[in-house]
Amino acid sequence: MIYLDYQATTPLAPEARAAMLPWLAGPEAAGFANPHSPHRSGRAAAAAIEVARDQVAALLPPGGRVVFTSGATEALNLAILGSGRKRLAVSAIEHAAVLDTARFADPACHLLPVGGDGLVDPAVPIPDGTGLVAVMQVNNEIGTIQPVAELAERAHAAGALFLCDAVQGAGKIAAPANADLIALSAHKLYGPKGIGALWVRDGVALQPLIHGGGQEGGLRSGTLSPALCAGFGAAAALCTSLGESDRLHVEKLWETARALFADWALNGSADARWQGNLNVRRDGVDVARLLSDCRTVSFSAGSACASGSGRPSHVLRALGLSDKQAKTAIRIGFGRYTTEDELLGAAAAINAATLAQGV
Repeated sequence: MIYLDYQATTPLAPEARAAMLPWLAGPEAAGFANPHSPHRSGRAAAAAIEVARDQVAALLPPGGRVVFTSGATEALNLAILGSGRKRLAVSAIEHAAVLDTARFADPACHLLPVGGDGLVDPAVPIPDGTGLVAVMQVNNEIGTIQPVAELAERAHAAGALFLCDAVQGAGKIAAPANADLIALSAHKLYGPKGIGALWVRDGVALQPLIHGGGQEGGLRSGTLSPALCAGFGAAAALCTSLGESDRLHVEKLWETARALFADWALNGSADARWQGNLNVRRDGVDVARLLSDCRTVSFSAGSACASGSGRPSHVLRALGLSDKQAKTAIRIGFGRYTTEDELLGAAAAINAATLAQGV
């Protein structure tokens, strides 16, 4: 199996797995201790969590705190609902974790449009009275990198908080500048599933969604998993140390992938994008059949969160594509552990299956 779905999830780094194992130990060791207990074993587990917190914080701007959550969806809910802001403006291509939550908080939520290149114009009008603006750093479907620093400044000028979903960018590109709230997820940067974080700028007040024991500074009650935190931290530390080599590797794979799919149309900007995401379309392709015919290759017809819904991608439609065009798109995602041979093999299988359809 060739895995090319890095936007859905990334492989667990061996170093992250190794960091987790001591905290999954049985009764013969103290690694299973509750990190909120005051005894020696509990304090050791708590110390491991704080090491991990610092490792994750190293991916984010100074002047804020990291709150561990069950994942980015919870982090985004905490940011949007916990802010108490009632009038919201979010980009039209946000992940459902932002769009659905924003519409729950504000049924009249304003959508900030994108151009045909998949980018929000930094000068886009922000409605008067907006309390929170949310624009993602890197789009999960088409990989476009948004001008979040400029948009955050616009939000602040309008008196609004700025929330950035950095799930696809964290550990890969520089942290979003000027944001007040940043969400990220461990399993999108080679860490374990089941844990994420919300970065909260100093001075920004939130109300908790989960009440109980008062953990995480009162913002997120519940016993933390030292193992998940340690895995998250180790994965974040690897992104810091391997950042340049990861970038160069992905850049090389991108050039190869662009050549292999040169006769497919690229969705989104060719320049302002994370190059580990290739989203392309080809008129007449039956993507469901293509996925079935290429069973040895793991790639996507779009966002993994919407796969199987049968609905055209809201992201591709926001670019101005028709439903018919949107349904001919595929997403190929690659990263640290992808080899060039895997990319060559996958492209050969996908292009052969496409030709077999007569398109």
